[in-house]
Amino acid sequence: MTDPRVEKMADVIARYSLGLKEGELALLQGDEAGFPLLREVYRHALRAGAHPVVRTSHSELAEILYSEGSDGQIGHVSELALLEVEKIDARLVVRASENLKALSGVPAEKLGLSRRAGRKYFDRYMERRAKGELRACLTQYPTNASAQLAGMSLSGYREFVFGACLLNGDDPVAAWQSVSREQQRYVDFLDKVAELRFEAPDTDITLSVKGRKWINSDGKANFPSGEVFSAPVEDSVNGHIRYDVPVVYLGRSVEGIELEFKDGKVVSARADRGEELLKAQLDVDEGSRTLGEVAFGLNYGITRPTGNILFDEKIGGTIHLAVGAGYPDSGSKNKSAIHWDMIRSMKPGRALADGKVIYEDGRFTL
Repeated sequence: MTDPRVEKMADVIARYSLGLKEGELALLQGDEAGFPLLREVYRHALRAGAHPVVRTSHSELAEILYSEGSDGQIGHVSELALLEVEKIDARLVVRASENLKALSGVPAEKLGLSRRAGRKYFDRYMERRAKGELRACLTQYPTNASAQLAGMSLSGYREFVFGACLLNGDDPVAAWQSVSREQQRYVDFLDKVAELRFEAPDTDITLSVKGRKWINSDGKANFPSGEVFSAPVEDSVNGHIRYDVPVVYLGRSVEGIELEFKDGKVVSARADRGEELLKAQLDVDEGSRTLGEVAFGLNYGITRPTGNILFDEKIGGTIHLAVGAGYPDSGSKNKSAIHWDMIRSMKPGRALADGKVIYEDGRFTL
C-alpha cells in the first residue's frame, strides 16, 4: 500500500511548489521507480485544471547511450526537447533512481560531451525560469538505492525524506509558509551586503555579492528545501576552500575537494577521491571554473550527508559554493553546461558581511 504521505507530498507539490493553474501545460518526469508520486501529482494536476504530461525514464537507457552511441548521438539534443522547453508552464522532476552508479564507468570526456551539448536547452530553461515564465520543482522519491547510499534502511530513509519535506504535520503548506517567512529575514539582510568572507578550517574565501539578489528557497524549486542563495560577482572570488561534505556527481563519489580561486577563476583543484572527474568537469566550458552560486543551508532537520545533493546542500549549518552556471534571477551572468554544488560545514566556522560577523558555528547571529 502506498504511504499516505505520498498523496500529501503530491498535493503540496501541485498546489504550493508548482502552483498549477487551469489550462497550464505541466511536464511531470522522473525515474520509473518514482511513478507512485508522479501518479498522484498527475491526479492533483488534473484537479487543478492543468494539462499534465508524464514521462518516465530508466538509468539503463543512459548507460546504453554512452556505451553504444557515437559522439554525434551522445551530443545530440532533440528539437522536440528544445520546443518543449519553450512551451511548458511547469516542470516537475522526481529523482528515484534504482542504480545510482549506473554511469560510474562512463569516461569523463563522454560525460562532458553530453553536458556541453545540453547547454542550449539548459540556458533557455534558466532564462525562462528567471523571467517567471516557467515554474520548476525537483524532488526525491525514496528508493532502496538512495537509502543504501545514505546508509539507511528503506523504511528509515522514507521517514527521513518525508520528515525533511515536513509532511508529518496536519498542514505541510502552512509549515513551508512559516519556513518562507523565517528565511525572508535573512534574504532582506543579505540583499544589503556587498562582500562576504567565509572562514573555517582549511578555508578562507572572499567574494562580492554587491548588486546581486538573494533568493528564498522555501520548498518551491526544490522540495524539500531550506536555503537562501545568491550569485557571486564573477571576477570577485579570491582565496581557498576545502569542501568537507562528500558528494555524488554524475554517479561518482567525490570527496575532499579543494579549490583555489584568483579573481573569480579556479586556478588550482584537487580531490582526495574523484579528482579526474573534478578536473574534467572544470574544463567543460568557459564558465565551469567560475562560481555561479553562494548559499547558506538552513534545514536543521537534515543533520547529516546522504549522498543526495537535494538534501545535502540544505543541511543546517553548511554553505555551498557551486561552480558553473548561476541563476539569472539572482543576477548571475555566468553560463555553463554544469552546475556543481559543493558543500562545506561551518561547524566550526564563521561568515563576515562587510567585515562584521553575521554567522557563527552554523547559525546566523542576526
